[in-house]
Order: sequence, then structure tokens, then C-alpha cells
Amino acid sequence: MATRRTPPKPKPAVRRTIPTAPGGPLTLDEARRLARGAAPAKRRAAKPGRRRGLVAAAPEVGVVELAVERRRRALARRAERQQRIAEYAAVMALMQEHGVRKGVPKGRRRAPARAPKALARPLKVFAEGDSWFDYPVPFFGGGIIKRLEDLLGVPVLNLADAGDEVRFMIGVEQRKLLAQQLKRGSPAGGPWDALLFSGGGNDIVADPMALWIRAYAPALPAGEHIHAQRFGAALGIVAAGYEDLIALRDALSPSTHLVFHTYDWAIPDGRGVCHLGPWLKPTFDLRGFPPDLGFRGEVVRAMLRQFAVMLKALARPGSVTVIDGQGTLPPKVESWHNELHPSKAGYDTFAKRFRDTLKGLFPDRLP
Repeated sequence: MATRRTPPKPKPAVRRTIPTAPGGPLTLDEARRLARGAAPAKRRAAKPGRRRGLVAAAPEVGVVELAVERRRRALARRAERQQRIAEYAAVMALMQEHGVRKGVPKGRRRAPARAPKALARPLKVFAEGDSWFDYPVPFFGGGIIKRLEDLLGVPVLNLADAGDEVRFMIGVEQRKLLAQQLKRGSPAGGPWDALLFSGGGNDIVADPMALWIRAYAPALPAGEHIHAQRFGAALGIVAAGYEDLIALRDALSPSTHLVFHTYDWAIPDGRGVCHLGPWLKPTFDLRGFPPDLGFRGEVVRAMLRQFAVMLKALARPGSVTVIDGQGTLPPKVESWHNELHPSKAGYDTFAKRFRDTLKGLFPDRLP
């Protein structure tokens, strides 16, 4: 005879307390906590393979499986961007309503003696770019944008994606997203004050780099190991992307200030990250360069100087600003987390460069 089981007692419902907004201006952290408490985001935990550019290659699969996986990743990226937009809108709505108050900087135990500055109109900034903006958070807290938000005291809508290239960022799909943001303006109302853009590094390194680096010739100086016509063609595609971005801004949101940056002197020492890379050393090995890191580094610097010349030519006073990042970091391996990405201290330094630039452009719009 079957025994009758006593049904388990239901667990008491967990009551979630939604924080209430203080009467005065909010810090960025306070606004984030309030936004999450009022509208909790249903965010799935990251799984291997969800984000392009941060995971190892999948094992060999069939054509159908590969197409399905690519589609899944594209949808995941699209969903994550929409999630970021929603979170930004919620935080900015609170800061618009209550005003902005600069929080106590990390590492400081007590508030400054002078009264905090409150602003009714927080600066409206969004960003598009590569891993310099969107480095994996597990590695010392992410890239430039995560740090910049703390320095500014206001959120930045970060649409950057590690591993992205200018030819894709200004391609069909992502161009539509950029155009949408510029046309609609900030969720806080009105046009965006600034668009920060980081791109071009991934376009000129990795496997294609072998096409514009000549075979090693002892008699040639470092710079002449670059095939001028071929590298010029690659750089021309990057330049076309930047030019189209400027034209897009001019047509849809002419008051939005564009801020670009050059890359610092990357060191081709063979270090990668997350089973990706290296991006520089394989080409030098293939082209028969001696293991002298100094000479290889000179070739990389010659490439980056040409990139900087191209980018600086696009600067426009009052409209397009280029932050010259070359020579910012101490010229040593410890300044870099791997071949292409700065160390924690390096990212901190670049975030301060962006903060100082925005503070100079908008002196009365930041706490």
C-alpha cells in the first residue's frame, strides 16, 4: 500500500525592499542601486562563447551548427546592447530627476571637506569601440569606460564590443545602431553631448598583418619593413570608417562632440588573453625576424605612427577631438596586460586622459 506523503510547507516569499530615493542629488552608485531596485534586470549569466572576441574557438562543427552558433551570438550581442541601453536610461532618469552628486573616489575613506557639487544636467555620453573600451571585467575591472564612469560621476552608455573592428562598427548592422542613437538622442532627452569612439587596432593586426609586413632584411630600417601600398590600403579602410562616422554625426546630431584616441606603443612579446592572440608576434616569426623585441617593436611603432597621422588629420576644433595616447605608458612590458591591452594601471591612466578631455570640453557639465 502506498504511503501518503505530506506536502512540503511552502517557503515564505522573499520580500524585496525597493530603496527609496533621497531628497538630494544622487551619486552614480546611488542611482544604479535605485534603478536596479525599481526595475530588476533579468540578466543571464555569461556562458562560454556568448561574447565575440573573449573566448576560445569552438571545436569543429558542421555548416548548419556553425550558422546557428553565429546567429545565437549575434542575438546575444544585440540583447546585451539593449540591456545596456535600458540600464543607462534608468540610471540617467534618476540622476535627471534628483541631480548629480560626485561620490567619494575609490580608496578615499572620508568625504572631502568641501560640500559636494550638484548638477541638474548630467553630461550625456555614449561609447562605441573595441576592447580598449570594453575589456573583460574579471581582468581588473574592465577597460577605459568602466573606469571613466567612476571618474566622471555619471554613466556612459557603452556599446563597445571587445575584438570589434572599424569595418564592422561602421558596417551595415552596427551603423544602423549608431545612427539610431545619434538620431534619437540620449534617453535623458536631447542630443548626446559626446560620442567616444575607439577603433582601428584590430583592423591592422593579427593574421592579415602578414600581408603588409615584409620579410626580414637586415639592411632595411624598421619602418621600411612595412609594405607602404598594402598597409596604406588597410589604413584607408579604417580611415573610411572614421570619415563615415563623422558624416553620420554631421547629418544626424551635429552638436555631438566626437572623441577619438590613438593607441600607445604595443609590445609584440607574444602574450595573449582568454586563449586569443598573440596578434603581433606570429607575423614577425613568419617573416623571419630575429627575436630582438626592440627591433620588432620599432616596426609596430612605425605602423602606429601612420595610424596616428591618419587619425589626427580628422580632428576639427570644437567638433572632433583626438586624444594622442602615444607615449602615455612607461615603455616596458609591465605597462601591458598582453600584446594589445594596457595593464590595470595603464587603463587607469587612459581613463584619466579621457576624463580630463571631457572636463575641458564640458567644464560646467560634470560634478
